Amino acid sequence: MTDVDNLPDHVLRNRRFWDEWAKDFALWAPRKWEEEPNWGQYSIPDVELGVLPDSVDGMDVIELGCGTAYVSAWLARMGAKPVGIDNSPEQLATARKMQEQFGIEFPLHLGNAETLPFADSSFDLAVSEYGASIWCDPYRWIPEVARVLRPGGELVFLVNGLLSMLCTPVDATIDVMASERLVRPLFGMHRFEWPDDESVEFHLSHGEWIRLLRENGFEIVGLLELQAPAETDRESTTVTHEWARRWPSEEIWKARKR
Repeated sequence: MTDVDNLPDHVLRNRRFWDEWAKDFALWAPRKWEEEPNWGQYSIPDVELGVLPDSVDGMDVIELGCGTAYVSAWLARMGAKPVGIDNSPEQLATARKMQEQFGIEFPLHLGNAETLPFADSSFDLAVSEYGASIWCDPYRWIPEVARVLRPGGELVFLVNGLLSMLCTPVDATIDVMASERLVRPLFGMHRFEWPDDESVEFHLSHGEWIRLLRENGFEIVGLLELQAPAETDRESTTVTHEWARRWPSEEIWKARKR
């Protein structure tokens, strides 16, 4: 039996999905690597949001679902010691090409944030921007990140806004934007599957996120509900710009291990 045989169905499905999409993400990976730290589909600068710690110099950082690893690259330039882990071999291949192109090296692991191959209390900071935060089961990856963080370590993760998920129809295809109506129940939110691809996402209500984080030894530091900039050249794949000016299409959670 191989390691692949032991992986949950959603992990295998997401690996196939992201291996296929990796070629598209490789096209804009160089731009993301050369940018200053920013968040979400509208690339809101971290200096405006204050998501990252004031200093990450010398910190051991794990990026969960790193993809092309641009967040790890930003952190490395800031003096951190990042480690990236991702479920997609093709995404990691792009990350390694970017390391060669930009002359920035840090460890990259093929793996799944639900079963991290690291010892307890190995990291000071864990980060996920549309990585493990939505593609891994939170009831599995949150306990794992709690295990590998040191006491006082911070967790930062970005997810789709709760309202954007509740306003997206159950049968929505990739080209269907969120509506201005609640069309999906909040109670029972967890596993999301879309009709036009085989990927599996995970989304929770605010109350469930709070309960899950607290049960795993975290205190909530903040919840940032992102508003799209009035002027931007970036586009969202899930909402219109007008929608994202009125309601948060993306949210960033910040928590600290007690």
